[in-house]
Amino acid sequence: MHVSGIEDKARKARDKKAAYGTDVDLESYESEARPQEAVADAKDLPNVVKKAALDVGVKLDAESSGAYVQMDQTPVIAKSLYEGVEIMDMASAIEKYDFLQDYWWKLVAPDADKYTADVAAAPPAGYFIRAKKGMKTVFPVKSCLYLGSSNLNQRVHNVIIAEEGSELHVITGCTTPAHVQRGLHIGVSEFFIQKNAKVSFTMVHSWGKEVEVRPRTGITIGEGGSLSNNYILLKPVKTIQTFPTATLAGRGAVASFNSVIYSTMGNIDIGSNVNLNAPETSAESISRVVSVGGEVIARGRMTGRVPGARAHLECVGLLLSDKG
Repeated sequence: MHVSGIEDKARKARDKKAAYGTDVDLESYESEARPQEAVADAKDLPNVVKKAALDVGVKLDAESSGAYVQMDQTPVIAKSLYEGVEIMDMASAIEKYDFLQDYWWKLVAPDADKYTADVAAAPPAGYFIRAKKGMKTVFPVKSCLYLGSSNLNQRVHNVIIAEEGSELHVITGCTTPAHVQRGLHIGVSEFFIQKNAKVSFTMVHSWGKEVEVRPRTGITIGEGGSLSNNYILLKPVKTIQTFPTATLAGRGAVASFNSVIYSTMGNIDIGSNVNLNAPETSAESISRVVSVGGEVIARGRMTGRVPGARAHLECVGLLLSDKG
């Protein structure tokens, strides 16, 4: 889709409410933040950022295949440590590679709702990660999306491409420091997993009590490819709503979604949607919830469109308080 077409779709959908979740007043948040200074290495990051990342299990100065760190709206690190793994900030990747037009906004529609429209209308931010053909990483790519300014609407658009026969591990921590209580994080992510490629993706969230979160994710998996998607939320959040959609497009493709949630307050609405479009495909969605407060909604949809597709949906919750 041409840039002007994306912007036109975004403009028409700027007031379009999402199908699920509470509605967020986008106008109540700031769009701009003070630009941050890029650093050459994770050890040069401010201590508050390194601590926030460590709190969500991302030790940025430990062994890895590379790192991406975004502070508010500014990429401050985009660094690969292996020749077969490419890591760039999204704006630079779009400028460098014409082929990204075949991936940009292909799995998530810019006019899906007001949140995708908001990201589409803003300058590109987020990461581009590509595992080249046959590259098998041992250590994970680590990323940290750090919301460090109060009352900010942080927008992110990520693209991950695992080329044929590659293996990629990504750990992402999304977090705020203690002094930031109110904010909004909108994250669009598109995963392209090609033939016989394997991706494991782990996301850990740790937000302030008045932070609202709207991830929007699309995934396509080719023949013999696989995705293991893990989501962990252990800290209070005001609202979060996400319903990633995976399309198993090639024979034998596999997708696994696993979530662990500890709810103390707020409204948490999560799930997964999988379309099994090819023979011998399989999928599972497993959710574990402990609630001592707030509201938790766990959604799941598995649609087999060909004979022989297999899927499993499981949700187990433990209610420990009459406030939950």
